Amino acid sequence: MPLSINRFRFLLLILAAACGTGRTTPAPQPAPTTDKAARPTPPLPPQLRVEDSPMFAAALAKGTRTRSGAPGPHYWQQYAKYRLEGELNPITKRLTGRGTVTYFNRSPDALPVVYVQALANIFEPDAKRVLQTPKLGGIEFTRVVAQGQTLTATERAEGPGYKVTGTIMELRLPKPLAPGGTLELEFEWGLREPSETAPRGGQDGEVWFISYWYPQMAVYDDISGWQIDQYLGRGEFYMGYADYDVTLTVPAGWLLDATGNLQNPTEVYTPQTRARLDSARLGSAVVHVVTEKDHADSAALGRGKDGKLTWRYRVENVRDFDWATSSRYVWDATRAVTDSGTAAGRADTSNIYAFYRPEGKRSYWDESARYGRHAIEFHSRTLWPYPYAHMSVVDGPEGCGGMEFPMMTCIGGTFDSLSMYEVVTHEIGHMWFPMQVGSDEKRYGWMDEGLTQFDQSQAMADFFKGFDDEERNRQYYLRFAQSGQEEESMKPGDRYNSEAGFGVATYYKPATVLVALKLMLGRELFYKAFREYGRRWSGKHPSPYDFFNTFNDVTGQDLSWFWREWFFETWRLDQGIEAVTPDGDSTAIVLENKGKAIMPVPLAITRQGGRVDRLTVPVDVWFGGEKRYTVKVASSPTIGKIEIDPDHAFPEAQRGDGIWPRGRTAAQR
Repeated sequence: MPLSINRFRFLLLILAAACGTGRTTPAPQPAPTTDKAARPTPPLPPQLRVEDSPMFAAALAKGTRTRSGAPGPHYWQQYAKYRLEGELNPITKRLTGRGTVTYFNRSPDALPVVYVQALANIFEPDAKRVLQTPKLGGIEFTRVVAQGQTLTATERAEGPGYKVTGTIMELRLPKPLAPGGTLELEFEWGLREPSETAPRGGQDGEVWFISYWYPQMAVYDDISGWQIDQYLGRGEFYMGYADYDVTLTVPAGWLLDATGNLQNPTEVYTPQTRARLDSARLGSAVVHVVTEKDHADSAALGRGKDGKLTWRYRVENVRDFDWATSSRYVWDATRAVTDSGTAAGRADTSNIYAFYRPEGKRSYWDESARYGRHAIEFHSRTLWPYPYAHMSVVDGPEGCGGMEFPMMTCIGGTFDSLSMYEVVTHEIGHMWFPMQVGSDEKRYGWMDEGLTQFDQSQAMADFFKGFDDEERNRQYYLRFAQSGQEEESMKPGDRYNSEAGFGVATYYKPATVLVALKLMLGRELFYKAFREYGRRWSGKHPSPYDFFNTFNDVTGQDLSWFWREWFFETWRLDQGIEAVTPDGDSTAIVLENKGKAIMPVPLAITRQGGRVDRLTVPVDVWFGGEKRYTVKVASSPTIGKIEIDPDHAFPEAQRGDGIWPRGRTAAQR
């Protein structure tokens, strides 16, 4: 991925080059009416059903998952507690760390071996990767202790010890970790912080975003067991939930922000900084907490000791811990209202921070706190309230692009107003998926990117009135599908043939079909199911089948046909009007389904005098494999125009043949 622009803007660039640019026009979406007759619903044919994977079927049998999409009565999940210390030396560009991990085995299984993610090993010169990365070396472990016994690196397959293969560390324990048992691990390590060309973090000599910097327990779950897929650069992460107690030491005079809640503000902030921060928490204005002049006057931060300043953070039940630091950061702050209807009768709020270099206003960084506030408030209203104490938008090296972390996002590159808000609201959208709803991004990237791309479009339409990001997504998907290079969404991120193929299957197509689903179900029912999925799986690990089954359960509909064709296949939707003929006092409209994908057929019938009748032909008319269906409507008043999907919410491959009479101009439409 190029490292000068954020990752989804990069995907847009690829698609634009390959397929041309898409139009951006407003598309109002009133809910359609339905003319479904009182007739038996045809059975769903096998080719339109979703078959459980063998691992999901086993989880159903064990009672850890359910057909309703809710966690099963025997659902379990591992947990960990980290106590970490890190110190950054910007001269040598090295970070040294040490820490302990307490790992709780809540599974029914004895674990003779546990696995740890060493994600920074992607920077080893001989690491396997699907994207270009710096080759500066990975994590160097100097001490590894398990159950009180020091382990040594060994290639032996038996006996206590550890082995690091790529980004995965295997720990063979002195004795198996029993169900319900607790494991104590100790680590000491060091690594060189990668350069600005590193994806999702790194440093450029001025700003440092420290990500994937510590040994992190791999996920052991009820479906896959140990998920130990290598980190190759494109497919992202699957992380367990944990508590963190972290101490960080950086040069004095460097501003720092991190996941979690600061424990020693009186040591690291001057009274002036604390007063300004309090002001931001009490009002709605954006407050300049630390300015360039404050740095010059040494008026912002504590003096520290021996040229160093130590920061302490704690946080519970998050899936990662990351931090950023720089001597050049200025700091803006405001607050967002996350829930205005609390039981206590007052609004719940969250602090919104922006850390950036003073010259950042060229890329609208001076607006980023305001953008962050809108994003948090919008997603809190639309989904459910943001639960964390703060959200930080951080200026990072270009390699960050746009990357999400708990309570933080790292953004690198240059932006105009639209694209700056776009990347801010997208990355903040990830605080819901996958930060709260902890899906496996490596194997099912659409579960975080596709849902967030959909949420991004809703937020952009609210912030930039009339801007239609949904149509932009739709056009990128359709143009790429027409190129013949499309790949299915249910595919691990590292197995796509191209970055464009990954981007369409993971971002644009899922976002597009969720818009279609919203029109089919109606906004109220759609969001009822969407929020219920979040409620059921917040702080847990859903699979795609849990998402599908939750929607089926909440809507009371078997949507298997929809999931199958849009997530498991690359079928295309191509519906048209074949003929319109008189039939007594009625008019017969012959509809044709020319593609392999099926959908309901929303029709708008414009009559003399301007009246518009709407009806929807149900999807089940296509279940038997029929290619044509005739619907009859009254001939009077005279029909002037008939159009399929007048709101343009469906991903229709050829819209021209969905309008009668043919050849109407855009102005006539």
